[in-house]
Amino acid sequence: MAYLDDDFLLHSPTARRLYHEVAKDQPILDYHCHLSPREIATDHRWENLADLWLGGDHYKWRLLRANGVNEELITGDATPREKFQAWAETVPYTLRNPIHHWTHLELRRYFGIEKLLSPATADEIWETANARLADPDFSVRGILKKFDVRMVGTTDDPADHLDDHATIAASGFSTKVLPTFRPDKVFQVDRPELFNGWLGRLETTADASIATFSDLLAALQKRHDDFHAAGARLSDHGLDRCPALACTDAEASLIFDKARSGKPVTADEKEKFSFYLMVFFGQLDAARGWTKQLHLGPFRNTNSAMASRLGPDSGFDTIGDTRQGSALVTYLDALASQGALPKVVLYNINPSDNYLFAALTGAFQDGSVPGKIQFGSGWWFADQKNGMELQLDALSSTGLLSRFVGMLTDSRSFLSFPRHEYFRRILCNLIGTEADRGELPDDFEALSGLIRDVCFGNANRHFDLNV
Repeated sequence: MAYLDDDFLLHSPTARRLYHEVAKDQPILDYHCHLSPREIATDHRWENLADLWLGGDHYKWRLLRANGVNEELITGDATPREKFQAWAETVPYTLRNPIHHWTHLELRRYFGIEKLLSPATADEIWETANARLADPDFSVRGILKKFDVRMVGTTDDPADHLDDHATIAASGFSTKVLPTFRPDKVFQVDRPELFNGWLGRLETTADASIATFSDLLAALQKRHDDFHAAGARLSDHGLDRCPALACTDAEASLIFDKARSGKPVTADEKEKFSFYLMVFFGQLDAARGWTKQLHLGPFRNTNSAMASRLGPDSGFDTIGDTRQGSALVTYLDALASQGALPKVVLYNINPSDNYLFAALTGAFQDGSVPGKIQFGSGWWFADQKNGMELQLDALSSTGLLSRFVGMLTDSRSFLSFPRHEYFRRILCNLIGTEADRGELPDDFEALSGLIRDVCFGNANRHFDLNV
């Protein structure tokens, strides 16, 4: 079998039929990513392949460093061509890493290049790809149209203006580009200089003075309302674990006053304050019919010297081993006890928590919405073939795969849409191979319905998108 041929990852007749006849042409609904609304609003174009492919991609940066490449050629001042050459020299060493698959799927799907990237092919690929970048259809919006992306869910801070989203909506662009409410910076009460700086931005955006804790809650609710008016239907939190220390109104107010006056708070005070606000955010989401996403478990900025030099999201995060279960149960139960549990998608970064998360979803289903509490797709370090299969197995074994809302890119790159193809091939192979072994019914119509729903239909309905 040739590498990356039409039947890549499809190892049985029914798997191949499910992919080619059902999954392949499903639209893409990328409900969680980190793409730039500004670049979509301005229909951004790229000068060269390095700017498009290597800028901001900490997945590639980690492999470059592992291959002994100097930082000057990764995030430094080297020329784009020099950085691309370093990547071309690294790619042959990425065999069995998913980046090898993704790299060559991207070359094929975006540029029509079927050669493997290496030092020997670097000049030809650089020239061919750069020539393609000059084509009229090779812009941000051209890419979204090419891959039939019906919706993009960006990740936005409550203190962010939503002007770019308004520009996109007013343009009549066929892809819905909706903001996602991610208020994680409000939890920085242990770092008052950052907390107060962020509050200043929030005051400007919300057009409100924030002198008291009540003012903060009002400003956050206003921004939640503004996001809803802009089309938002999801929120998100990136946490090492859910906070779990109960907090009264009076305690939250005192902690706010302490941080607002520039005094650092204790670890317990931070957790209490965070728990209070996480419950508040859950109430807002439930009232609006939104879905809350919880991304749990990473150790961030572990290499403090490099993180200080290059900033966050530069490749120095890793899988955490924080205990998740008790705190997550406490948080979900607090909302459920108030009748304020919204739809939820849980993502774990540590595969050892797969069955913990997958089984936990069943304890909080309430019969109001199919798949109300979801075990989300393989995330970050688990966003690869083995990680996806493990997630699908845990979900299938403890819940309803047929109600799963499927894949997302969680990416900063406009070259990441083939990851949906990657996931779909893996899903079709899992279902089709089991059907051909007699482990699932020989009912192509039923299997096709499952594939269509997981690829697109479930997310479209679950998030009330109507795209």
